[in-house]
Amino acid sequence: MAMSQRDVINFPALEQELQMAVESERGYLRENEAKLRAVSQKVGSYSEFRDLVLTCHLKPLEKKDKDGAPRKQPWNPVAPRNK
Repeated sequence: MAMSQRDVINFPALEQELQMAVESERGYLRENEAKLRAVSQKVGSYSEFRDLVLTCHLKPLEKKDKDGAPRKQPWNPVAPRNK
């Protein structure tokens, strides 16, 4: 019996589709948790609620990120450097 092109499984494409679905689900859950937190905090307006939900993907800085770590990006890359 000859195998057709439909019978062959493309594992890399299947893996990529799975990873995209997993990441999409993580994003949905993260956003939903942010919505529930915002409602429980009883935010003052819809714009505050929206801001909390839109920033749910951000992570807080750790101490090692703030203290004494060299900056990779200058504040104003266009300004001349003082030497």
